[in-house]
Amino acid sequence: MGNVQANEAPLAPKVLVIGHRGASALRPEHTLASYGKAIADGADFIEPDLVMTRDGVPVARHENEISGTTDVAQHPEFASRKATKTIDGHAVTGWFTEDFTLGELKTLRARERLPEFRSTAYDGQFQIPTLDEIIDFVATESATRGRVIGIIPEIKHGTYFQKAGLPMEDRVLAILAAHAYTRTSPVEIQSFEIANLRYLRSKLGKAHPNIRLLQLLDDAAEQPYDVVAAGGKLNYGGMMTPKGLHDIATYADAIGPNIRAIIPLAADGTLGKPTSLVHDAHAAKLELHPYTFRPENHFQAKNFWQGNDPKTFNEAGSIAEIRAYLASGIDAFFTDDPAIGRKAVDGR
Repeated sequence: MGNVQANEAPLAPKVLVIGHRGASALRPEHTLASYGKAIADGADFIEPDLVMTRDGVPVARHENEISGTTDVAQHPEFASRKATKTIDGHAVTGWFTEDFTLGELKTLRARERLPEFRSTAYDGQFQIPTLDEIIDFVATESATRGRVIGIIPEIKHGTYFQKAGLPMEDRVLAILAAHAYTRTSPVEIQSFEIANLRYLRSKLGKAHPNIRLLQLLDDAAEQPYDVVAAGGKLNYGGMMTPKGLHDIATYADAIGPNIRAIIPLAADGTLGKPTSLVHDAHAAKLELHPYTFRPENHFQAKNFWQGNDPKTFNEAGSIAEIRAYLASGIDAFFTDDPAIGRKAVDGR
């Protein structure tokens, strides 16, 4: 590992606040209401995770199994669609977007993923949006507010959808090209897989300077699923070495590690010492856009907690935690509550 410097400067001219699944601490994730709240609260980018419908439409869900974030289980007409599938090497039981047409998915309504921490007051109100609808919404918000709002779509389960005959990569590029807004405004396409980002880089070339690519990184021992499917040995730990980072820099503009890969937690749950990841990534000319800061005690390092209840909504703790990471030199960050992220950045 390279040298650790406590106060590495960001590469980015401005540290960006990314609304993780919108403002998912405050509204059901991946709904226009969630994205709208994120924009109103000052997010620089909003993040739609993308999965495919049976009729080949990219829609916003964090995974293709939708029982955790919609009311699909309450729809008797879809009871027979319940299935068990192997998704990225894991058996998953539920209802899957690729078994529904867009029209069918539009009859469902979103619900809160984390009801033990977050309000369910908005359950049943909002639809699953398409990527087209999200772009139109963001373009309208941008025009209304007089500021540019970026979109950072993630291609979920890339290898899985390719094998299912529903490849997402070209479809996403075609949708981005079809909208005036995304032909010029900032877009950053993300994936936990490698091959699809390399493919996107080959397709984009230098002709689309507004579109950047973000290599997401999971726990060190885990592997990108396209590597698993190809029988490869590379894991995310290897990708986070100086050599691995230089390889990523040949096709991507930034990495998206877990925040704890930058500053891990100590054994007692408090914030530990920074790793060399920021320094090493910056040396490879990669920005760092880590995930995810969340406002509840449960998700924060122990030294930032208010009281002992994991459910406590702790804005001050989240601001303090984000600032500890800002001091490490990160270039952007994902937060479930962009208003808090905005305060952390702007109030420094």
